[in-house]
Amino acid sequence: MSFDSVRMSVCDPMKLSNRYTTGLAGLLLTKSIRRWMASLDYRVLHYDRSIDPINGPPHPGIYIFWHENILFPLYLRGRCHLSMLLSRHRDADILAEVARFSGFGTVRGSTGHGGREALEQLVQRSRTEHITITPDGPRGPRRRLAFGPIYLASRTGLPIIPLGFGYDRPWRVNSWDRFAIPRPMSRARAVTGPRVTIPRGLERNDIEPYRVAVERLLTELTDEAYAWAESGKRRVGEEDLPRTFAPPPQPMELAPSMAASRAA
Repeated sequence: MSFDSVRMSVCDPMKLSNRYTTGLAGLLLTKSIRRWMASLDYRVLHYDRSIDPINGPPHPGIYIFWHENILFPLYLRGRCHLSMLLSRHRDADILAEVARFSGFGTVRGSTGHGGREALEQLVQRSRTEHITITPDGPRGPRRRLAFGPIYLASRTGLPIIPLGFGYDRPWRVNSWDRFAIPRPMSRARAVTGPRVTIPRGLERNDIEPYRVAVERLLTELTDEAYAWAESGKRRVGEEDLPRTFAPPPQPMELAPSMAASRAA
């Protein structure tokens, strides 16, 4: 028996164990997020109500929101034909499991690792699904929009749909994005923007003006949502924010790759 075969026989169970641990952690975290987020009071102001993916079969779009507010859509918009772009960093592995248990598809990649492959997957999925991106992730700077969503919109012809989310004085994690954890039974507000159309076939040098404009709009919508949540005031046109949920995670539900490994 060669050294390589011995090494593989040792490493494969270790990889399986790590995947199982990641899947279990994702399952437990998903259940915790659901219970935590279920206590909030949700309201929304729509620029255009038809952009909500809950409304039915998708007319695909690219939904963007700042990384700090990712709990908001994870809880509310499972099973809405949405695929989420997540990095390949190990610290995103559990988040990918949470997204899967919450009813999202996932594409893994970022500018520094697997970006080209991720872009091709996004283009393919955009033919039948919505795409959702946190455009300042995975490492920041905070609320700084990367060029990726603009390039993707220009290549595919899909509109960008900015989503401003906010909570009433949330707790903040000491992280690059100041990740927001809403207080139980507090107010959560969403302000959705219009579809933003990006010209087809932009060269990289032509992207910057659109990047700056979309970044400014997304920040304004987010600041508006936070101010609304903190004020507690009612607003003309506000609505309840309906919720969709993936089926409850099953205790032994494993990622497809893990299930295949166990079957093998």
